[in-house]
Amino acid sequence: MVQNPREEMNNKNMNGFQWFVIFICILLNVIDGFDVLVMAFTAASVSNEWGLSGAELGALLSAGLFGMGAGSLFLAPWADKIGRRPLILLCLLISGLSMVAASFAQTAMQLGLMRFITGIGIGGILASSNVIASEYASSRWRSLAVSLQCTGYAIGATVGGIIAIALISSFGWRSVFLTGGLTTLFMFIISYVWLPESLDYLLAKQPKNALNRINVLTQKINITRLTQLPIISQTAELKKSGISRLFSPRLAFQTICIWLSFFFVMFGFYFVMSWTPKILSANGMTTEQGVTAGVLISAGGMFGAALLGFISSRVRIFYVQAAFLALTAVLIWLFVGSTASLTIAFILSVLLGMMANGCVAGLYAMSPSIYEADVRATGVGYAIGFGRIGGILSPLVAGAFLDSGISSLTLYGYYGGAFILAIITVLAISKIQNRNTIKVSYPNSIEKMV
Repeated sequence: MVQNPREEMNNKNMNGFQWFVIFICILLNVIDGFDVLVMAFTAASVSNEWGLSGAELGALLSAGLFGMGAGSLFLAPWADKIGRRPLILLCLLISGLSMVAASFAQTAMQLGLMRFITGIGIGGILASSNVIASEYASSRWRSLAVSLQCTGYAIGATVGGIIAIALISSFGWRSVFLTGGLTTLFMFIISYVWLPESLDYLLAKQPKNALNRINVLTQKINITRLTQLPIISQTAELKKSGISRLFSPRLAFQTICIWLSFFFVMFGFYFVMSWTPKILSANGMTTEQGVTAGVLISAGGMFGAALLGFISSRVRIFYVQAAFLALTAVLIWLFVGSTASLTIAFILSVLLGMMANGCVAGLYAMSPSIYEADVRATGVGYAIGFGRIGGILSPLVAGAFLDSGISSLTLYGYYGGAFILAIITVLAISKIQNRNTIKVSYPNSIEKMV
């Protein structure tokens, strides 16, 4: 009988090699966090230099998100075909080179194009690194592993904000993009040397020399060595590929719900992350204070994602996610009335960052559990891509409303409703997952009940 490495990994304690792989994924997300939010931190400087309107600035903020959506939809699924590692390396090159090119942009159009290309690379990295972190973790620590991976985004955004403040004052906004690009290219070298291929991918797809590659990993993970490759069962459902597989009878409802969950959360999250520095600056704070509030939101996110992961190792991830969504909505509404007091605004910024980033981490932790290994990157990539539609619309809608004269602080109250809607879809997925677990554990009882 052929051993099942995945089952053995699920039931063993994680060793140093597994945590090292997750650490590499954290670093990938650090780079992504810097590259994504660099536009938010340079928005005021870019807008002042080129005299941009709210709608034009909103378009620049959305360009990267639009590219991320395209990368998640069209590049991420290739991780199920060519492997997680090759796709990540390709996307690092795309992101790094386009970030460097953005530092030389002479018009808003040129900058927007480079932001779009950067976003394509980031979209592929986010989906693939999230899947690798999930696939190298055991069952108990999977939510924590993915949540810790998501803290990299907040770390990158926080460090990016601090670096942006220093660089803009000394060298101008272009230096921030150049720094991000060179750092991304350095991460390409790190990943080329140390990032391994996913064991789940090798087992599911069995590419050339798969058995030897698998056994190299089994030795590092400290699980049983394989003497032969497992036989891949080709049921009618497994023969489907791509998006058709995601909408098979067993997965269709969960796919729709996870897509909507990403949409609602990203719609609210990217408004908070993209517009906070600019809006606070327009409501009495200095540019530095507005950026500081944005940095504090990102800093809070480092703790929020980790907190969600630790709680999820003891409480079911879906319930933890619902609680974080509700708290985020409450904090957004409290934040609306806090701008008169700088101290209270900064405190709420940290708490809001904790909860909002925790919500995003929760989605990344939930989504890989829905899909099998051979379609996992596709499923996660499409979910993230659909979420990016919410992220793209978010700053565009906000910019249009601001240009029409609506109070910028009033917008926060409206955007809080997106997190409430996400609670419904998350609990719907939880219900389906509970039902599937019962069917697997007690199939005969279910048949009798039916």
